[in-house]
Amino acid sequence: MVNWFWQRGASKRPELPRLRPRGVAESATKVDLHELTPDLQTFLGKAAYLQLMLFENLGTAIATAPTAASKEALSRVASLTLEKHHGLTAELVRHNAVPGDVMEQFAGTFDGYQAATTGRDWFENLVTCQVTAGFLDDFFLRLAPGLPDEARERVTAVLGANSGADILADQIRAEIEASPLLASRLAMWGRRLVGDTMLLARGTLAFSGRHDSDEARIEPVFTELIAAHTRRMDALGLTA
Repeated sequence: MVNWFWQRGASKRPELPRLRPRGVAESATKVDLHELTPDLQTFLGKAAYLQLMLFENLGTAIATAPTAASKEALSRVASLTLEKHHGLTAELVRHNAVPGDVMEQFAGTFDGYQAATTGRDWFENLVTCQVTAGFLDDFFLRLAPGLPDEARERVTAVLGANSGADILADQIRAEIEASPLLASRLAMWGRRLVGDTMLLARGTLAFSGRHDSDEARIEPVFTELIAAHTRRMDALGLTA
């Protein structure tokens, strides 16, 4: 298996992972990241800002949607995303933190990611909403077992709640069925998103300083995240 991310002092961009061939079974044992989970405030601040960013992306998609039906469908996804954001900020308040102050520390990172993953048109922005929400929700759920006992169950419930992914998928499939030539462009855009999304995820981890053991722990987790991403793309008729 290749090394997922650059070594220190090497190229500034990561080498994208090579996926295992389709049909090759994944390990039955899920690998977790709990030893690399950041402190509670950092986790909640980043997870809450993520949901806020996703909400903003959906707002852009709603504003540019070509039909009232699409606007209505995407508004339901936006509502579910905002519920997740409010659930995470409520947890910050429960722990005597001011949500805006905590999230502000991470605004630059997420805003930069958002700028880098904004598509050229409504179709690409739909894929951005689907790909980034799916990958990063999965990622934060993998980190949640490392949270303190008093918060872990509540946070996991918030992150695991319905995100409206099926609504987004229906919208994307409908557009591809109506204009089949979109498929190749949207597949390419989906592949373009993966590298930036993995970098954002990696930046959330609290590394131990033991480089080899940290990388050994990260690699199988990201392999599983990429496999889940590939299944979502396959379900849309797009090649990951």
